Amino acid sequence: MEPLTWAIVYKGLLMPLSRLVLFISAGLFVGILIETLNWTRFMAILAAPIARFGRLKDVAAASFSMAFFSGFTANNMLAEAYDKKQLSDKELVFSNLFNSFPVFCQHLPSLYGIILGYFSATPHVGWTYVGITLSAAFLRTLVIVFVGHFALPPLDEGCIPCRLEEAEKKRGKKHPLLLAWERFRKRLPKIAFITIPIYTAIFFARHYGLFHYIEQSLGQNMGMLDFLPPEALSIIAVQLLGEIHGSLTLAAALLGEGVLTAPQVILAMLVANILSSPMRAVRHQFPYYAGIFRPRMGLKLIVFNQTLRAASITLLAIGYLLLVYPG
Repeated sequence: MEPLTWAIVYKGLLMPLSRLVLFISAGLFVGILIETLNWTRFMAILAAPIARFGRLKDVAAASFSMAFFSGFTANNMLAEAYDKKQLSDKELVFSNLFNSFPVFCQHLPSLYGIILGYFSATPHVGWTYVGITLSAAFLRTLVIVFVGHFALPPLDEGCIPCRLEEAEKKRGKKHPLLLAWERFRKRLPKIAFITIPIYTAIFFARHYGLFHYIEQSLGQNMGMLDFLPPEALSIIAVQLLGEIHGSLTLAAALLGEGVLTAPQVILAMLVANILSSPMRAVRHQFPYYAGIFRPRMGLKLIVFNQTLRAASITLLAIGYLLLVYPG
């Protein structure tokens, strides 16, 4: 184990934590300002039809529209509404899961660029992998809309977008920037009080090998994946150790040398995606989610997101497996 030095603490904890707090602060302020200006009702128009069918409120529709550009701001909009009792626990879960597709689309250009870079000699592998994961994200949003239609209470007529005039009157005579700043100053310390200790604890857990031990344990118990050759399992094992670029390099090399076929590489990458995501979510998402939604709700949202994510990718991976190996 590498000894803990000031350089490691600075590079691995202080710098990324500062960036996280900065992004949370920016997203929080923008989200509060949008809500204060009542722009959420106008943004909700973009997603109104599909949100209305899923019985999702106007803030969920607005958050969905914003999630194409900023996941931080989209989540802060939901957190604001939840704190003001405009969303119940169930409505918050559905609204957060509803954003699966736009959040994925936000990262699609960089994801596609990375994947295509590794598989430039065989671009169809990158297209297929990205296409399956994109379809899985769309499927998650679609499922939430249909389940919400039956599981959530009916909305009042005309709720999306609703009561623009009422909201304008409630705002009073204060300037929107001043109102937003006042609300921002109240919320940011509460978020930082939770986010900073959790992020710090995760840093030390990672440094002293807790996540490495868990990921190794997962990597040693892959008997259920006997439909893949041993070389494909090595791709999964490398990604479970947190080396995403290493697993992509290995996958591209094994494919280029003819050791694995394109379908085997794609299936290995999908399985690696499913198995590695929960640990990645705990490391990177939990401090942020715990800060804006509080730890219990933040963990609940991550569990629901990861469960639905794994189920959707597994379903499409099985479909792809049956398609390429019909026998």
